[in-house]
Amino acid sequence: MAQEQGQGQGGGRDQGRGGNRDNRDGGNRGGRDGQRRDGGNDNQRDDNLQDRVVNIARVAKVVKGGRRFSFSALVVVGDGKDMVGFGLGKANEVPDAIRKGGEQAKKDMIKVRKVGNTIPYEVVGRYGSAKVLMYPAKQGKGIIAGGAVRIIAELAGIHDIVCKVHGTRNHQNVVRAVIDGLKQLESIEDYARNLGKEAVDVLQSRH
Repeated sequence: MAQEQGQGQGGGRDQGRGGNRDNRDGGNRGGRDGQRRDGGNDNQRDDNLQDRVVNIARVAKVVKGGRRFSFSALVVVGDGKDMVGFGLGKANEVPDAIRKGGEQAKKDMIKVRKVGNTIPYEVVGRYGSAKVLMYPAKQGKGIIAGGAVRIIAELAGIHDIVCKVHGTRNHQNVVRAVIDGLKQLESIEDYARNLGKEAVDVLQSRH
């Protein structure tokens, strides 16, 4: 089975064995991160969860008589406060792949530790060859990140953060690396206690 992925974040490319590409990336085109294929904005659900499509890839399976195509959709879901998750849906049609990705994301949501609108301290998330460095930022700094990282931050309710991606720009690896980093976050009190410091001292030394 060969997967044809779109262009990676930051100009990197993740090429499958299929040769040709069918780029349907929702996270890196012209600043329109996570826009729906029908031209709308991110989907708002009755349960106050929003879902954003990070990337859609066409997958080619070689069968007798030719190739059979299907689609995989990488979807991030969050409540815009402190809950976020991701899922990978696969189906013969794009809408079904997106729906399955969203359903999977809702099952695997995590609660993100925050201090105000930022993360409590710097953290590094890793997955495969992807490494994402995340730093707390002062109020009003905004989200200094792009693509999948920005989507996750927005849906997790993080409004001020600085992120840097190293290694592969593969969409799924980057998303998993960000989630890995967010899972590591402790409360500022627990983090300070492990350092043998007071929480107020850690907060003052962040910027």
